[in-house]
Amino acid sequence: MQQQLAQVVTPDGTTIAVASVGAGRPVVYVSGWLSHLERGWALPEERMFYENLAQGCRLLRYDRAGCGMSGPARRSPSLAYELEQLAAVVATLGQEPFDLIGVSLGAPVAVAWAAAHPETVRRLVLYGGWASGAEVSPSSAREHVLGLVGSHWGLGSDVLTDLFAPDASAAARAAFGRYQRAASDAATAQSLLELSYALDVRALLPEVRRPTLVVHRERDRAAPLAQAEALARGIPGAEFVVLPGRSHLPWAGDSAALATTIRRFLGLRAVRTPAGTLTARQREVAALVSEGRTNREIGERLGIDERSAEGHVERIRLRLGLRSRAQIAAWWTAQGERPAQP
Repeated sequence: MQQQLAQVVTPDGTTIAVASVGAGRPVVYVSGWLSHLERGWALPEERMFYENLAQGCRLLRYDRAGCGMSGPARRSPSLAYELEQLAAVVATLGQEPFDLIGVSLGAPVAVAWAAAHPETVRRLVLYGGWASGAEVSPSSAREHVLGLVGSHWGLGSDVLTDLFAPDASAAARAAFGRYQRAASDAATAQSLLELSYALDVRALLPEVRRPTLVVHRERDRAAPLAQAEALARGIPGAEFVVLPGRSHLPWAGDSAALATTIRRFLGLRAVRTPAGTLTARQREVAALVSEGRTNREIGERLGIDERSAEGHVERIRLRLGLRSRAQIAAWWTAQGERPAQP
């Protein structure tokens, strides 16, 4: 899959970057705290999660104002501003109802949208969210994190990455830390984190009348399970699913189980990737890995850049459920495959 990038503009002139991938009925994805459409797509674990969601539908993601590929925010973050940005994105869909997925900070935003515009939403999915931001963590902890992000953004992003994705590999956490810093400056990151703690949608929950799935990881270290329970309890008829795991970021940990849970609720067919099935290019890369070639050497051999080669290796590892290049090489040998041809 390849994502298509576009822009929309809010009534106050804010430019919002939008990415679309897949084909079919629309599914709009409201991201968490910070995002970057290009860097998220380049991170193999994150891209695989989006690709799993997008099979059989059209997945739309966007960077909120001041983040990623979007233009600067024209005013301070607020729920009203969040809803204006979402409105600009969904306006491109015309009158067609859409499925709405809200992740982390995006969950209370999605709740507010579904309560105010029920006719536009086919089904609602809330992952890693909360009803009251003030109850996500003690006030002392919130003040400490806000101060760290505002004064030491480099250290703050690393600390939060470890909190958000303890199940990700060290390489993925390092890449995500760099991605967070590229997605936003310190002031914007701090102000959006303040918004996360300030949002309270408890009064809106009874007004959500669309079929809703609340899904949460049991030991999420950034958003307590009790807040997911509050969402499910407050929304009439909501389905509540608790998955094992402790990572807050949806692509970290067992992302396949999360994607499968969401797809089932949305009525999309299960994604079936037979174990060991690789694309033709991935097989070429796996053969070169088995020869002990570096990413640079693989890139030179196949006429692609080193970063693309690295991405292929990571997608092979994820698809096969392996942890290292050595395991890829061992898997290739176990298949009885021939080395790459000169």
